[in-house]
Amino acid sequence: MDLTAPAVLFPAISLLLLAYTNRFLALAALIRTLHDRHLAHPDQLIVAQIGNLRLRVILIRNMQIFGVLSLLLCTICMFLLFFGWKLVAEVTFGASLLLMTASLAISIYEIQISVDALNLQLRSLEDCDPTQKGST
Repeated sequence: MDLTAPAVLFPAISLLLLAYTNRFLALAALIRTLHDRHLAHPDQLIVAQIGNLRLRVILIRNMQIFGVLSLLLCTICMFLLFFGWKLVAEVTFGASLLLMTASLAISIYEIQISVDALNLQLRSLEDCDPTQKGST
């Protein structure tokens, strides 16, 4: 293995971390909006939504942690290769790939939770709209 393999992973990890950060910022804005709305007009649905969002924020935090650790190990791998410690570098790169895999798996789970929450919201809208009855 040479420096190319871990170097190729750098831009992918960086873009993935940027996507995770954008998801986190969007959730933070939504939580703040729901919090303000709940303070103005208390609603159990909002409390339930905030509970769902709390789980998603925790998942995104874990996705970011695994992604950052993957990038860190990727960097360490490049140093190890630079100093000629090939076997240790390969093990470190393998660990980096496992951490990235864990990050992506958590991301899939978080996306599923997000889609489920949106489907509940859509179902709620359909229940309130008499024109939707019997059309699905």
